[in-house]
Formats: sequence, C-alpha cells, structure tokens
Amino acid sequence: MLKPYCTLCNDQTDFFYESNQRHYYQCKNCSSIMLAPKHFISLEEERKRYRKHNNCVDDPRYQKFVSPIADEIKRDFTPEHTGLDFGAGPGPVITKLLQDAGYNIDLYDPFFWNRPEVLRLKYDYIACCEVIEHFNDPLKDFLLLQSLLKPGGVLYCMTELYSDQVDFKNWHYKNDPTHVFFYHKDAFEWIKGNLHFHKLHISNRLIKLTM
Repeated sequence: MLKPYCTLCNDQTDFFYESNQRHYYQCKNCSSIMLAPKHFISLEEERKRYRKHNNCVDDPRYQKFVSPIADEIKRDFTPEHTGLDFGAGPGPVITKLLQDAGYNIDLYDPFFWNRPEVLRLKYDYIACCEVIEHFNDPLKDFLLLQSLLKPGGVLYCMTELYSDQVDFKNWHYKNDPTHVFFYHKDAFEWIKGNLHFHKLHISNRLIKLTM
C-alpha cells in the first residue's frame, strides 16, 4: 500500500486506521492524522454537506459554540481593527457577533462567500472556526492565512485536536466526510516554527498563532 506524504509538513506517514473503507495515516513528524486523499469527496458533495448544517446565526447554542473565538478577539482587539472570518460558511455567526459589537470584519468562504478581493487585503486578525479540519491542502491554506495577516496579527482557529488519548475508532469527529485532517498539537508547533509565527497558545479547542 502506497503511503501518502503528510499534506501539512510533507513528511512520511504510517498507516493508522481504516473505517468504512476510508484509510487514515499518521505523520511521523507532526503526529497529525490525515485521510488518504483518494477518499476526499467531490466539491459538489462537499457543498451539499455544508448546506445541510443547521447553523442559524441567531441560534443561542450556535453562538455559544463559537463564543471562545469571538470573546478572545474582543479581548485582544478593538472595533477599529480589521478582521476576516475565513471559511464563514452559510451561517457566518462569528461575523454577526463581532459586527453586532461594532467590529469591522469581512468574510470569505470558497462555497458561500467566494469574494477573492478580500484575499488581497491584510488583516489584524483572522477567525477560522471549525474550518481547518476541512483543508485538503493544509500547508497551502495556512500559507495563505499567514500572508493575509499584518505584523503582530493573530490567527484564531477552533478545532478538535487529536492526541494519543483520543479513541479514534469511536471519535465522532472523524465521521464527517468533509473532515480530512486532524491536528496534533505538534502540528501547530510545526506551523509556528516553519510559517514564521512568533507565538502559539493552545487552550482546549482554541488555537492562537501570532505573527
């Protein structure tokens, strides 16, 4: 069986697990788990899957779910700073919460807010809530995000991290067919060191990378 290279750090992988005929590999370097690219679903299937998400921006439960990122941004920045909600999806709740508080935040999503002009600007902060696990090419996407930040800017990500304590067989997070990359904390150490971020802070599901 031909083993793919890690789509983040390009190191070698070992076969890790098979579930529903989908093969997963673990990177020998950053310890993350990746779905074999041959099992990626089509873009149209991906779009249909996202449209099924019941993410109403006025839903208090949805607002509470994303509040760790929104609250952290409000602690770190003022309404005068500029931000980007990257991968905002059909229900851009982070944008709503911050705009309701007077913040200047734009949004981008390749499926629902495909506005390439916003990717030509620079931002003080970028929010990626439940987005990075969908990256088919995480290195390419993290390089893009890094390029969009001003000096001292902050990238806020929220995702479920993989660790040796995770029971992967019964882990619900892997069952979403659009989830293709599961980050170990070592992956963010690699991102920090190789993509020229100066600081990394991980608190449960919230990850902050500072330029």
